[in-house]
Amino acid sequence: MLPDDMPPRPGMIFVPGGSFTMGSEKFYPEERPLRRVRVDGFWMDETPVTNRQFAEFVEATGYVTVAEIAPDPRDYPGMDPALAQPGSLVFRRTDRPVTLDDFSQWWSFTLGADWRHPLGPGSDLTGLDDHPVVHVGHPDALAYAEWAGKALPSEAEWEYAARGGHDGREYAWGDDLAPGGAMMANYWQGMFPFANLMTDGWERTSPVRSYAANDYGLHDLIGNVWEWTCDWYAQPRAADKKKPGACCVIDNPRGGRRAESFDPCMPGMKVARRVIKGGSHLCAENYCQRYRPAARQGQAIDTSTSHIGFRCIVRSGFSPT
Repeated sequence: MLPDDMPPRPGMIFVPGGSFTMGSEKFYPEERPLRRVRVDGFWMDETPVTNRQFAEFVEATGYVTVAEIAPDPRDYPGMDPALAQPGSLVFRRTDRPVTLDDFSQWWSFTLGADWRHPLGPGSDLTGLDDHPVVHVGHPDALAYAEWAGKALPSEAEWEYAARGGHDGREYAWGDDLAPGGAMMANYWQGMFPFANLMTDGWERTSPVRSYAANDYGLHDLIGNVWEWTCDWYAQPRAADKKKPGACCVIDNPRGGRRAESFDPCMPGMKVARRVIKGGSHLCAENYCQRYRPAARQGQAIDTSTSHIGFRCIVRSGFSPT
């Protein structure tokens, strides 16, 4: 419920503060341990930022996204110099079953792919005004948020909002992925990455509000596109029991430290990672079951893809940077 002394914000929903159990013990190790968390109230965008909204930002500011700037090979040891051109990662469906331990089989760095050209040169935003903007790196999301007078959510704020006031559910809507066969979000139906049955009607992104809002009135927090948060990626920690009261609830947690966020599988690549949440249209039952509030991934801040977007918040009560 909106406090009486708080005026409404168009396009945003007020999420009242409270406590919840963050994480899950039933899926992936990085979601553990379960911990009690409390967040202050905040406003959140009703939907992910759309192509229409991002275009207004670019028109007003002249902003150029990371995908539209050629990378410097000196920053990426071993990089093929031929790839030192503007571009972004685009998903390409395989034509047959493949092993799932090599994502390069379905991800292609595509020269000329960016938010205006989501599939690369020759593609455009025709019919996609109300779809979430994609091919935005973390700096792009931050720049938009600053322009809009907003911020990116913390991981805890994002997960609290996605749960819609229902603690302990594995999915945002309950404990069944597709209750009664109903499609509750835009994710991959069929065998990833070659057979998408499109039971939900969409192969890639879907227009925002295509699925019912959660009980806070927020749309598309699950599936469609992953969403950037402001937190550095690190393994979650339980409350520090040495601190008074900490054995019960962690107050407004803010993730790890930048130095902890580097990918240990890529020791030569010192690019920091932020937490992304919510899964996307590429999450499937046989691969990446991250269409859940507790799910999380680390994403390099300079890397944009065809399945990552963002939404913003406005905090009331505290304003961490």
